[in-house]
Amino acid sequence: MCRNIRVLLNFEPPTTDEEIRAAALQYVRKVSGTRKPSKVNEALFERAVDEIARVTSSLIHEMETHAPRRSREEEAAKAKIRGAKRFVVRA
Repeated sequence: MCRNIRVLLNFEPPTTDEEIRAAALQYVRKVSGTRKPSKVNEALFERAVDEIARVTSSLIHEMETHAPRRSREEEAAKAKIRGAKRFVVRA
């Protein structure tokens, strides 16, 4: 999985529509290989982002889990620790 893709399921407070759209945009950028589409592909690109955001929202809101809710602060702290381990500067 791409390092920048984040889990969106089971957070308190719940994942926002903006977070879902940002994830969809990131996905479309990754699979299309472009950060910004050409004018001719712009509508197609935006439609893909909208559709993926809609499906992702449906998935997140309909999935059932018995796991305790995640905290964004705790997840950010874990990511920081993982990053520190990954980018250890060796002398």
